[in-house]
Amino acid sequence: MAADLLLGLQWGDEGKGKIVDVLTSKYDIIARFQGGPNAGHTLEFDGIKHVLRTIPSGIFHKTAVNIIGNGVVIDPVVFQREIEGLEKFELDIKSKLLISRKAHLILPTHRLLDAASEASKGKAKIGSTLKGIGPTYMDKTGRNGIRVGDIELEDFEERYRALANKHEEMIKFYDVNIQYNLEEMEKEFFESIEELKKITFIDSEEYINQAQKEGKLILCEGAQGSLLDVDFGTYPFVTSSNTTAAGACTGLGIAPNKIKEVYGIFKAYVTRVGSGPFPTELYDEDGETMARVGNEYGSVTGRKRRCGWLDLVALKYAVQINGVTQLMMMKGDILSGFPTLKVCTQYNYNGKAISHFPYNIESENVTPIYTELKGWAQDLTGMTTYDQLPKELKEYIEFIENYIEVPIKIVSVGPDRKQTILK
Repeated sequence: MAADLLLGLQWGDEGKGKIVDVLTSKYDIIARFQGGPNAGHTLEFDGIKHVLRTIPSGIFHKTAVNIIGNGVVIDPVVFQREIEGLEKFELDIKSKLLISRKAHLILPTHRLLDAASEASKGKAKIGSTLKGIGPTYMDKTGRNGIRVGDIELEDFEERYRALANKHEEMIKFYDVNIQYNLEEMEKEFFESIEELKKITFIDSEEYINQAQKEGKLILCEGAQGSLLDVDFGTYPFVTSSNTTAAGACTGLGIAPNKIKEVYGIFKAYVTRVGSGPFPTELYDEDGETMARVGNEYGSVTGRKRRCGWLDLVALKYAVQINGVTQLMMMKGDILSGFPTLKVCTQYNYNGKAISHFPYNIESENVTPIYTELKGWAQDLTGMTTYDQLPKELKEYIEFIENYIEVPIKIVSVGPDRKQTILK
């Protein structure tokens, strides 16, 4: 049985958690394939808001098995807090959550390295979340990392000490004043390791491939967004992993020919957190309105998100590199009240109009070329069918579909799982 894949098509924060939650009832297994606790997947139902950082978004459904794949990096301290936050819901986490032995661990010194590296860059900083994600992936590719499976080995603490000592020497290299108490951090880390041991560790690639043979339905869940992919994103202002469809293959051990549907999630406008180019960014009242009405603050970091008009050049690029088969538009309700909507359909790239996503989209090279569409005033949050949506919103959706050449199957009109319209 082929697996389906769900991922973000912009700079993250598209609303993936909600859609996974909506779709989970169809699937036997939800598997997270990359990223770390810098992710913040928000789910809202029964009047309660939930933010998941490492645990897959299917954890609230009774029958789904949730897998943290080998492409994910895990901070045991953050993971323990996440587990503790779920205790009040009386979920059977021990039987519903499995962790790949090949997933890498974020050490306390990874977080310190992250902070030292970012501080040393001054104005050139990339906007790291300082969760230790980048240094952990660097150790992974440098073949120095510590993995979940190493916890089961007798010499785990010796392996830890050798890498932590190496990190402390590296921190000195940055020559910045980072205040920390490593002894305290390590005490918390090793206590969290004991809690992590209570979760079942698996050889996830074997588990998933066996599940496919048995006809189990699998949904692969990505974190961040395609424009933050380390290869195809707006480098160097990217994350440290492959957030695109290819990341599901390397992050779970699923063969490319075993992927069927690729669900692409995007906002009806665009947001970005931290540094990096953003061609359609708004610095006016419209941008402030989007941020205020859309409550555009990071679910993990709390940082204010930059807002701008929908960029179809970037969206089509993301659709192409992921092989997206179905689109899902989030936060359509936030655009209610704008008399005119702008949509970027081309870039002016060094004096020439282009329709593809170029190597460099910094503002000195790229200016967006907009098409204007009529807005709508109606409140969408209580609407439950596609027929109820205003004519102007339907025209907005059709314009996007015609440009991208992929159908929009879901339109979200609010944060609750019930505020989801199937088209």
